[in-house]
Amino acid sequence: MRRLFVVDKPEEWPLAIPDVEVVGARDYVTDPAWTRSGRARVFNLCRSYRYQSIGYYVSLLAEARGHRPSPSLATIQQTRSRHLLRLASEDLETLIQRSLGSLQSEEFTLSIYFGRNLAKRHAALATRLYELAEAPLLRAKFARRGERWELVSLRPVAADAIPPEHRDFVVQVASEYLAGHGPRPRKRTPGRYDLAILVDPTEPDPPSNEKALARFERAARAVGFDPERIGREDLGRLAEFDALFIRATTAVNHYTYRFAQRARSEGIVVMDDPASILRCTNKVFLSELLARHRIRQPRTLIVHRRNVDEVVAKLRLPCVLKAPDSAFSRGVHKVESDDALKALVRELLDHSELIVAQEYLPTQFDWRIGVLDGEPLYVCRYWMASRHWQIVRHGAGGRKDEGNADTLALDEAPPEVLRTALRAARLIGDGLYGVDLKESDGKFYVIEVNDNPSIDGGVEDRADRRGLYERVMRTFLARVEAAKRSHGS
Repeated sequence: MRRLFVVDKPEEWPLAIPDVEVVGARDYVTDPAWTRSGRARVFNLCRSYRYQSIGYYVSLLAEARGHRPSPSLATIQQTRSRHLLRLASEDLETLIQRSLGSLQSEEFTLSIYFGRNLAKRHAALATRLYELAEAPLLRAKFARRGERWELVSLRPVAADAIPPEHRDFVVQVASEYLAGHGPRPRKRTPGRYDLAILVDPTEPDPPSNEKALARFERAARAVGFDPERIGREDLGRLAEFDALFIRATTAVNHYTYRFAQRARSEGIVVMDDPASILRCTNKVFLSELLARHRIRQPRTLIVHRRNVDEVVAKLRLPCVLKAPDSAFSRGVHKVESDDALKALVRELLDHSELIVAQEYLPTQFDWRIGVLDGEPLYVCRYWMASRHWQIVRHGAGGRKDEGNADTLALDEAPPEVLRTALRAARLIGDGLYGVDLKESDGKFYVIEVNDNPSIDGGVEDRADRRGLYERVMRTFLARVEAAKRSHGS
């Protein structure tokens, strides 16, 4: 397996570590050869993992390409969570006090290189923190609170933040780690029958309307849950529940993702899970993933500042530009002229290092296949809004115009649309997804895979009103029971 150290500027890389390839971050995310490069372990040593930065995309695309990134995208998000830091601090309380108790300062920074620290007295603490974050280069900051020390941040750091006097040690421990002699993260298992349904009553376009929420609650009670709706202010109550069903629109930099993270960290069964949110909410990830597994999608180009001039030549006009985190027809634009394309690309690249351009496939409707646990749940056709190229037309003042929708029984759908949707959804996980496809000249093209898909009473449930809701709740029940068996409770 190839071992890649991905860095911002290879020419400034200060360490001579044998048997690794040093690769520029921008080359890694923009060169299509890396999609076809086979198995690789990617050590992401960029100086920033900020959302949609180049370092963020290194780990995102490594996962899409089947590479093994360190840190993973989930780790990057997790290390920003104050709640998880507090849980970690409580879990490591004795070890932190024993390791830092003799220090006289008010603050302390611990550098962790491949799970190791220069000072032997901090070795056990460094290893445990590495197990939490699993990033090659870490920096933990502690502060004294009265008589005790508290972990206040745990972040990956870039290679250029390594002090010169530490470099020989980093080369040594990196070499030992790559030879299989360094610490390895322990497998963490999720660690009960109350169901929390997370909703946002103020949301203008929630994924489930009131009719559907009431039906979910009835189905939950029928299979043995005691359901309760909760809101964003209830994060501190999450440990009271055995399962969490997120029915508020998800996003990465958002409270819904923090709920999913906390549920996962506390061993609570959750849909949508954090990994599904990360994967589905980024169109760049989805494009790479579909391309790697040869699932048909519209002709696609990942656009960055180096290849803007290739868009028209490869896709022709009109074409569609998408912000990576676009949703509900927002952030998706059809452009019909070269000038309009270049202006919009510049605007979108101000917010993200990468965006998606696709050929325009005009259709009268989009297919939506609901998928649960790797199997089809419902089939809908969403028709385009009147005199518009999307299913939703957003107007001034928040006005919107939506096309009609019809729902088919599963056996009424073309077999190929089901097969294609299931292949795409199974690449994401085993959660609840909505796969959007276009049909053109008898072929089906995956447009996107949505976590947290729409399930509205009177729309998606029209072909199987009772069965749809019970299938979702029986899936939750099976997962809760499996989790309890694995913990012997």
